[in-house]
Amino acid sequence: VTLNFSILNKLQIFLEMFDTIKNPHDAAIALSLMKLTSCLERALGDVFLLIGKDCPFLLRDLLASQEFVSIFGQPVMDVLKVFIGSPDSLNLRNILWHGFVSAKEIPVKYFSMLLFLTAGLGQLLNNYCLQAHSALIHRPYVSFTHLKELHIFPDLNQELLSLAEELVTKSNIVLKTMIPFWIAAITSFQQARYADCVILLLPQLEGGLRVLFTAVNKCPSRLMTAESSSLYTTFDEILAKQLNNEEMNQLPIVLGESAMEFLWDFLNHQEGPRVRDHLSHGEINLNRFPREIANSMLSFSITLLCRFSQDDLTSIKEHESLKLLMTCANNYCTKFHPITQLKKQILNCIKSITSWPDFPMELKEQEISGPGKDTAPCILMINDILSQLQPYLTMNVTLLGNPVNNLLTEKLLIELCSKHIHTLFSPRTMLETIVVLRQISTRCQHVSCQVISVCEIRYEQWINKSLRSRQRLNFLRMRRRWEVLTLKENFNGRCF
Repeated sequence: VTLNFSILNKLQIFLEMFDTIKNPHDAAIALSLMKLTSCLERALGDVFLLIGKDCPFLLRDLLASQEFVSIFGQPVMDVLKVFIGSPDSLNLRNILWHGFVSAKEIPVKYFSMLLFLTAGLGQLLNNYCLQAHSALIHRPYVSFTHLKELHIFPDLNQELLSLAEELVTKSNIVLKTMIPFWIAAITSFQQARYADCVILLLPQLEGGLRVLFTAVNKCPSRLMTAESSSLYTTFDEILAKQLNNEEMNQLPIVLGESAMEFLWDFLNHQEGPRVRDHLSHGEINLNRFPREIANSMLSFSITLLCRFSQDDLTSIKEHESLKLLMTCANNYCTKFHPITQLKKQILNCIKSITSWPDFPMELKEQEISGPGKDTAPCILMINDILSQLQPYLTMNVTLLGNPVNNLLTEKLLIELCSKHIHTLFSPRTMLETIVVLRQISTRCQHVSCQVISVCEIRYEQWINKSLRSRQRLNFLRMRRRWEVLTLKENFNGRCF
């Protein structure tokens, strides 16, 4: 059995699943099935790449690939489709990951069958690899980065977790049949099983938001819809600007901008962690899931439980630790929207550019005059453009005076990049513009790094008197235009 499960690249996790079959409890079967289906999807993608190219993104497209028939056979693939195929099948993966089933609705026999079917796939794959003289290569895991930025809330302590358990039973967005999942998620966090915590939490967060979504948009029939002939109400629609009938989605108004930005950051934005996507597709090493993400996801969920709970919980809501969580949630600003990423790029670019004058230049004054006639048009043009920028700055930041000497201070740059820009549901034209501006900023920083590198080399050659005549003249010309070059690069790097 151990050899057969090598297809999954998560052997220890699947050996633990046999203990779940022996001792099933409220949320254990559902949790194990979610982990099994996600890891199986990842493994099937690895198998596909043995003989195919461009692995399909969607599981249903992956299962429909003819490449698997030559390895596993059509009957085996047909059985697999019954369990995790299209919406016309049992569709266990989707109904679990989207929070449509309660803890007791999935029979243990479904889990047992899929677990042993996975072992059978491993045996068939081993036979194929022996005959084809090939070996299965597992793709590397996705690693979460920017963990400091993902640590949004204070660390959850036992006191807050106890309050969370009480809120679960009193919140209006938690269906009674789903309470065991919430409790299991909190317990998993207490036991430092952070991947399990988030796997259990994500479907319930989606389910809780679906309760709100159907209430505020007056479509109660959408609450538990998971039939093959009906549209699922999932995060994609819940977090969208408009409904499918093109009416405005009322949920963003109810949740508020900060909550929506948190959800978009952690679930949707391409440069964010995209927690649900990576977990549900088996792309994460479950044994090394970061505590920072689990802490943020659970903390945010607790704030939602508190906001949409019964009115008689004043004593809980006034708890200082809980109020601190609420403050963090209410003040959240997006960290992974393209506009925010552009601001980061600009500040990094400016940091590079402002390091230019740090080189010690012991050149004679007569060899370097100030900006000449060739730089005057550039200064006039930038002066004209920046004069139009002044109305958008606060009173304590001024653009008056010589732009070369005192314009681009750190105070000015921070002022510009700290100005709040509404990012929720940004129009396509804005996003397309941001793409271009980010490309410009990237190239500005690249140029800046090249300038620094060249200057270091030329300065050393200057000191050693090893510059040829033309190199010496070019170096002097660059030094003469130094301040204007700095100004232009600064201007290009922040002009958004």
